[in-house]
Amino acid sequence: MRLKSRHLLGLEGVSRQDIELIFNTAVTFKEILSRDIPKVPTLRGLTIANLFYEPSTRTRFSFELAEKRLSADTVSFSTNSSSVQKGETLKDTVQNIEAMKVDMVVIRHQAAGAPHFLARCCNTKVINAGDGAHEHPTQALLDLFTVWEKYKKIDGLRVVIVGDIKYSRVARSDIWGFKTMGAEVAICGPTTLLPYEVERMGVEVYTRLETALEGRDIVIVLRIQAERQQAGLLPTIREYVNRFCLTPRHLAALKENFTIMHPGPINRGVEISPEVADGPYSVILSQVTNGVAIRMAVLYLLSGGRLPNSRRKAKAS
Repeated sequence: MRLKSRHLLGLEGVSRQDIELIFNTAVTFKEILSRDIPKVPTLRGLTIANLFYEPSTRTRFSFELAEKRLSADTVSFSTNSSSVQKGETLKDTVQNIEAMKVDMVVIRHQAAGAPHFLARCCNTKVINAGDGAHEHPTQALLDLFTVWEKYKKIDGLRVVIVGDIKYSRVARSDIWGFKTMGAEVAICGPTTLLPYEVERMGVEVYTRLETALEGRDIVIVLRIQAERQQAGLLPTIREYVNRFCLTPRHLAALKENFTIMHPGPINRGVEISPEVADGPYSVILSQVTNGVAIRMAVLYLLSGGRLPNSRRKAKAS
């Protein structure tokens, strides 16, 4: 009941077997979350540090809640109230935390590769909660799990990711994850927001939304990462809305029983209309719910603990 890797730094290279193990473990923890007392002593005695160098709502709360549900001791770090303001480096921060006998570090950082750097310079287990425009593995895992829960499979599904692909860490992790699980993946967005030579990741590339949506099962809509973009990549937000905002008129192109997803936060009326975000095919809130179970599963599997008793088992496909 352990992952092959000691850390979770990204989904590139993570095996289908490990992803299925995370799914099966998350099913157990999701059942625990529905109990009257949704807490188990699985990680009692372990200490986890949450280092968030960037703002976060869903990811940070989800990790903190997952840790508390597993009875771990937690410490949370914010750059605004830490020695980072005095010039302390990332390496020094983590090595000092490690010296306090912390067992695991969850890190979000604006620099791509920061979690990989930590994994090389310290002995603590590291979980990537988002590094720059590189990867966000637990978000992709909860996206995959949400789809797997609904369709009972991922093999053969047709997925399209729409929006700011170039600066999205979610897009990269979703591409690696969905392809590993056998889905057909396409991306769509303005030419200026598509990564250079992205075709090498094995995806179809579109710059016209109506064409990209034809026959798709899953639409993952992304936020424009304005905080990472350089100026001039979009003429105006109005033009982006006219060409790429997902509205009810687009839904007829999709397959029957399609699914609309978004990692959040949502900019309503920019990348997705309120009618679609709140519509019957949206699983956006289910993604948030599943995020706690997935992160509980990842924390548990990296800790090497024993799985709590469960009345249900899952068979991933």
